[in-house]
Amino acid sequence: MDTYNWSKKLSLQKHETKYVKDTIKRKLTKTELQIVAAEWSEHCSYKSSKKHLKMLPTTGPNVILEKGYDSGVLDVGDSYVVTVHIESHNHPSAVEPFGGAATGVGGVIRDILSTGTRPIAILDGLRFGNIENDAHARWLFKNVVSGIADYGNCLGIPTIGGEVEFDDCYKNYALVDVAAIGYGKKDRLIKNHANKGDLVVLIGGPTGRDGIGGSQFASNSLESEDRSAVQIPDPFIEKLIIETILEARNEKCINAMKDLGGGGLSCAISETAESLGIGIELDVDSVHTRESGLSPDEIMISESQERMLIITCKEKLSKLKQICDKFGVTCSTIGHVKDDKMMHVKKGKNTLALLPAEFVARAPLLDRKKTKPKYLKQIKKENKAKKTLDYSKTILKLLSSPNISSKHWVFRQYDHEVGIRTVVKPGFDASVLRLDNGKFLSTKIDGNPKHCYLDPRQGAIGCFEEACRNVVCTGANPIGMVDHLQFGNPEDPEIFWTFMESLEGLTEYAKFLRIPCVGGKVSFYNETPLGPIKPTPLIGVLGIIDKTPFLPVPPNNGDYLIIIGKTRDELGGSEYFEYIHKFIGGICPSVDFKDSKINMLAVLSLIKNKLVKSVHDCSKGGFAIAVSELSIFGNIGCNIDINNMPFVKNLSSEKILFSESHSRYLLVIDQKNIIRVKQFLSKKKISFAVLGKFSGDQINITYKSKNLVKIIVDILRKRYFNGLEDLLKHG
Repeated sequence: MDTYNWSKKLSLQKHETKYVKDTIKRKLTKTELQIVAAEWSEHCSYKSSKKHLKMLPTTGPNVILEKGYDSGVLDVGDSYVVTVHIESHNHPSAVEPFGGAATGVGGVIRDILSTGTRPIAILDGLRFGNIENDAHARWLFKNVVSGIADYGNCLGIPTIGGEVEFDDCYKNYALVDVAAIGYGKKDRLIKNHANKGDLVVLIGGPTGRDGIGGSQFASNSLESEDRSAVQIPDPFIEKLIIETILEARNEKCINAMKDLGGGGLSCAISETAESLGIGIELDVDSVHTRESGLSPDEIMISESQERMLIITCKEKLSKLKQICDKFGVTCSTIGHVKDDKMMHVKKGKNTLALLPAEFVARAPLLDRKKTKPKYLKQIKKENKAKKTLDYSKTILKLLSSPNISSKHWVFRQYDHEVGIRTVVKPGFDASVLRLDNGKFLSTKIDGNPKHCYLDPRQGAIGCFEEACRNVVCTGANPIGMVDHLQFGNPEDPEIFWTFMESLEGLTEYAKFLRIPCVGGKVSFYNETPLGPIKPTPLIGVLGIIDKTPFLPVPPNNGDYLIIIGKTRDELGGSEYFEYIHKFIGGICPSVDFKDSKINMLAVLSLIKNKLVKSVHDCSKGGFAIAVSELSIFGNIGCNIDINNMPFVKNLSSEKILFSESHSRYLLVIDQKNIIRVKQFLSKKKISFAVLGKFSGDQINITYKSKNLVKIIVDILRKRYFNGLEDLLKHG
């Protein structure tokens, strides 16, 4: 097996070499070169994207901004805050899926902890190759899910939701995104600061050779299996660290704090010093290690997990050590704060590195070229394949397909109820958590690489809008978002164009809805020798429910079905086109901002006034799948006429059934409320239609007096719930 040499990619680019020469005016030492290479890697420095990310709106009435935070902070009232962050562990998970995914969970949880809040929930977004015909993709999938489940379950933090998608573009690869949510009192947030003479303390697991060069490994296309760059997870140490940090916070032992993630000590020290405007001097001989013989360079760039950097004052050091001893967590005093704004690395009395912290922490930013991809000019707009004749068979095939079938096999691996906060469990729209101030937090993450491949701008907006729709379906008002933007090699102008289109689309929609971006990540170089992945932005949205949570009630006999929103000629990137017809092309769904907003507000108002029993959005698979899921949810059939459904132009039946147009909701209405709901929607000039009623044991859909669909609900249920599990058992 080829082994990735963690030192082979350390040569700086020409403009970076010039920047070093002009700024430092001398040749870097070996240790300095290692430090700079780690911090200036794409993974840590964001040198390709940083200047562009500034376009996103980051302020709002709920946003709390502080120096040095690794996660977003939202004020949810009554002196409480919610924190949120999203990270990825793509390269490591593709090489070592169990350990890579587990350490992804551990890292994002420590980002939450670094603000002084307790982690209370995890969400994940996973992408793999085609598991129907790829045994390696199935192996990656099973082991990534196991790694996430093992780590989260050991910590006692519920994994409350997420999403899974399979696509040929991820062959021999995996995207593993993990989001974490924290909760705490506003007055207990860590206010990062430091004074001259304060002590720098490293707590947690020992530093080892695992994860050396991890940030550089993640900043290049995946061409070899570098297992040494994959960190070793230990959730039991992480659990002890959480309790140690929270008690140290209560005892006011923490002036500033940072997780040791990408780049290890090199990045944690330089970024902390730069953000606080201080200098830090440390001695590598004081760092507690897993094994003897580690070189100073290895100690500085090791990404061993379960480690936190704390700055404390001399008077609180003994108390901090006492708390660490109580929980059995190792701590080492490795340095002290100075006022020279320098990063000074020593080994005993010998200086190994002495550089301005700002120089290390701020890599020179790049102006990447962008060009519209040639493939977009070649994509066919219309599918010339033979039209589907049997819609009932098509719906059953879609319901059992990997991207649409129930993901309960995944959710069952996770303990999503531990902590007794989970009110709405994963598996339908968004998940809902109970907060201590009587409010409720709704959250969902969404992505759609098929749409983003055809139209990166509208695809990204659609991911954002879908996450908002899911949160709105629980009765929550969106208050913040996080994004994770994942692409191939940014040095390719065509790939960088897709990144910029996605970012500009997200910015436009966020500003329109006034939903601030409170955190995120950019992950480039997601490529294998087979090529780059499709553009894969993943969007997480948080929403607040001020009073009673909306708990969806399954449809009963006699309940009405209403659709809100227009269906358009937008089959491009749909599961129907790609899974049924193997056709990549067509018109990608786009978001009408005005319709999006008024439809959201209408749904929230109906929920608030207790006029709906349940709400479900239309997304993957279109209307046909959404109504099937509602019937499965209530174990009841329905009689539907789609002739009056609001749609643009004279659409064919297949487009009405399977288009994945945005801003659409299905409402289940009790008979006693149908008149009031119709009056409300008419008054608000919402596009809607009453489609029929729930009754019997089968779904019947007609169009222009013709029977299109006739399926017994029990058959729907079996296909939906058994599709993924049967594939994993027998595939």
